[in-house]
Amino acid sequence: QVQLQESGPGLVKSSQTLSLTCTVSGASLLGSDYDWSWIRQSPGKGQKWLGTILQSGGSRIDSPFRGRLTITKDTAKNQFTMHLASVTPEDTAVYYCTRGYGLQYACRGQGKQVTVSA
Repeated sequence: QVQLQESGPGLVKSSQTLSLTCTVSGASLLGSDYDWSWIRQSPGKGQKWLGTILQSGGSRIDSPFRGRLTITKDTAKNQFTMHLASVTPEDTAVYYCTRGYGLQYACRGQGKQVTVSA
């Protein structure tokens, strides 16, 4: 059974970089046949795709986040990490890591609430 767990700070200040890590168990990121993604859900809004680490090794970032978001993976730790720079209060959301691409995912972590203070 594949399980994903998000970790990182729950509170960051505006202009800082938010870094969240997803630890995967039950599947290996090394030579994975799957894409692995980050999505978020802001208060009162639907889920929004942020970006994906592709099974090919590259990445795709949704256009509003290009230049601010990078996603990397550490196969030795079986983790993948997002770094979102220059955050603002509009980046306050519950962040999820998923196995899948975009909003099409087979499994998802429980989510990490992140609040950005002004």
